[in-house]
Amino acid sequence: MEPFEPKPDFEYPIKKPSFDSVVRQKRREAEQKAEQERYKVANLQVPEEPENEPLYTEMEQKMMDEARELSLVGHLSELRKRLILMAVAIIVGTCISYYYVDVLLEILLKPAGKLYYMKPTEAFFTYMKVSIVGGLIIAAPIILHQIWLFVKPALTVREKQLSNWILPVAIGLFGIGIVFSYFLVLPAAVKFFMGFATDELQPLFSIGQYMDFVLSFVLPFGFIFELPLILIILGYFNLITSRFLKTKRKIFILISFIIGAVISPTPDMFSQTMIALPMILLYETSLFVLAKIMKR
Repeated sequence: MEPFEPKPDFEYPIKKPSFDSVVRQKRREAEQKAEQERYKVANLQVPEEPENEPLYTEMEQKMMDEARELSLVGHLSELRKRLILMAVAIIVGTCISYYYVDVLLEILLKPAGKLYYMKPTEAFFTYMKVSIVGGLIIAAPIILHQIWLFVKPALTVREKQLSNWILPVAIGLFGIGIVFSYFLVLPAAVKFFMGFATDELQPLFSIGQYMDFVLSFVLPFGFIFELPLILIILGYFNLITSRFLKTKRKIFILISFIIGAVISPTPDMFSQTMIALPMILLYETSLFVLAKIMKR
């Protein structure tokens, strides 16, 4: 009898697992997975933080320590020193203006001609007012220089280089504004208001009221002429561009007339326009400088 030999192509019938065995296998796999997760959490080690490298060199740290030594008392002492120097400059400027007050009044009263004073103290206080304003104008360069010396330690190298030409330009623009207002705007304003005179209605200006009108009409032009400098500085630091100024042109025209109405000594449209027009021209000048010269 020949022994039984299975054929090569013989296959055992596949036995399907029961439902219970599949469930038990899934449960074992879930338990093993949960055990592995618990093991990982238990053996998790927080990596040690590397030692912080020094942020500053020894020289930089030394400079910072020396800067901290300048306490609040030191800043206040420095501020007091600057304020005293500014006050002395104003007093000296006021004394110089008072010495030449007759010359100053002759220059300021020239557009109006002969004036009167209605109160016994009106002429005296007018003299003092002109002297003080003249003293402030004379002391303005010293005041700006003291302010610059106070803030200089906090400035960067770039800002210090920029401030070297800002101060002279600011003083020059202020003076140009005063001269422009006195020789062009003030005579036109006085002539306009005196044009309302008739045979029955003659102008009789009081020196006190007239000086208030002149000072409040002339001095704002000194600050208005600082507008190009402010806009060019903002453009230098890439805070604004010529394209931005072009888009805001209409808004600025409206703002210039509002400013003219606020700072004008009289509520008439003529004074408002005489203040607004130079502002608009200065705005356009700044736009030209940013677009054509600075290429911003």
